[in-house]
Amino acid sequence: MKKLKLVLLWLGIFGFWTVNQASQAQTPINGKVVDTQNRPIPGVVVNNGINFTVTDQNGTYSLPTDIEKCHHISISVPADYYIPVNELNLIEFYKPIKKEKSSDSYNFTLKKRERIEKKFTYLVFSDPQPKNDFHFVRFFTETVPDVKKFLNTKQGDVYGFVEGDIVSDALHLYPLYTSAVASWNIPMMHVIGNHDFDQKFAAFSHTGNKKKYAEHEYESFFGPTDYSLNIGDIHIICMKDIDYLGNKKYNTRFLKEQLEWLKKDLSYVKPGSTVFLNVHVPLFNMLKDSQSNAKSVLSILQKFNVHIFSGHTHFHKNEILANNIYEHNVGAVCGFHWQGNSSRCGTPNGYMIVDVDGDNIRWHFKPTGHDLSYQFKIYKPGEFSSQTEYIVANVWDWDNTYKINWYEDGILKGSMEQFSDIDQDFIDSGRVKVYRTDHLFRAKPSSTAKEIKIEVINRFGETYTKTIEL
Repeated sequence: MKKLKLVLLWLGIFGFWTVNQASQAQTPINGKVVDTQNRPIPGVVVNNGINFTVTDQNGTYSLPTDIEKCHHISISVPADYYIPVNELNLIEFYKPIKKEKSSDSYNFTLKKRERIEKKFTYLVFSDPQPKNDFHFVRFFTETVPDVKKFLNTKQGDVYGFVEGDIVSDALHLYPLYTSAVASWNIPMMHVIGNHDFDQKFAAFSHTGNKKKYAEHEYESFFGPTDYSLNIGDIHIICMKDIDYLGNKKYNTRFLKEQLEWLKKDLSYVKPGSTVFLNVHVPLFNMLKDSQSNAKSVLSILQKFNVHIFSGHTHFHKNEILANNIYEHNVGAVCGFHWQGNSSRCGTPNGYMIVDVDGDNIRWHFKPTGHDLSYQFKIYKPGEFSSQTEYIVANVWDWDNTYKINWYEDGILKGSMEQFSDIDQDFIDSGRVKVYRTDHLFRAKPSSTAKEIKIEVINRFGETYTKTIEL
């Protein structure tokens, strides 16, 4: 009889614990989204990283939330409202969930636009990646003023997106970094890179510890790692594609939970819309690994017109992944870890400028310290060690729609020949010579040639030329 009572007591305790855990998993989090006049905003998409809902006619929402697993309540800011920012111009579309105060309301206030602004500029920065004071000084004295100078030439809305590796394992540099980019006075949005995790821990998906997990420091500055918002006609998504294991070890992949998050997020977006997906590791690299879930991401995106922006590789490369999916793997702000002035492919240190007008998208890579007319560089015969008899052009923003012609003494000789090799500037820098780029082109001038002109026509019909004397 005693044993039976003990069993019943144990079952009672276990049942209470199970019910309590289940109730925790379904804690309702409530809130309201209003404008600056305290008027409700209906139809705003709200999520906690797992579950989604929309605000009702009163601007209110209720979201069942597992407060042990969910870190933030986020809204997908509608295009007819300004994206809120803090004093450092970091976007603030989220509220951290307070475990000890799960009954709190999570409210948002948005400023109404006079009209939806469909024309804007989207600056894409990959891998600023300072590791020490010397790196940061270069970022502060080269990149920061270059962006300021460019912004002085622009009218209208401008947004900045950083595709990860904000720093290089030096998380103590976050305050310096954020104060530096605040001077640009544009909303800044970020993606987490493999060097933005706290090395002491694994990702939350592995630890389950809300205080000790690898994304914690990043989140304290930049918020959730998966989020979305809307600017003009563009639905913008930022996602983590690093599964961090701790101590600099990681897999490049999307978790299955993230795939579900992406499906839910896009269920609120009209098929055929233009979507910008921001990640750290390029999907064209991840497609080689069946465990990365990159193919599943592309499948989820198949109903939309998509531009993917990525970093990580420290080279610049455009890849057309499908008729509706174009990936821009953007050359690094820091080039090759602030050694020299170019990425591994010979692309100068710099960033990408994306001009948006409705669904019309144009892009150009902007080399630091140069204006936008600098879209390729030339090596004279004898300057490129493996191509001593050739003129070589490195056209970093090339894709297969480009036309690259050459003229000898004013006479059109035809298209330059594409080839793959290690960029000569990268060789001369003395760095590790392991990457062969395919945005190199060559032509062999005659022995009597005096003048060579290279003509580059991009996919937008824009023409860039350079003439050299032999």
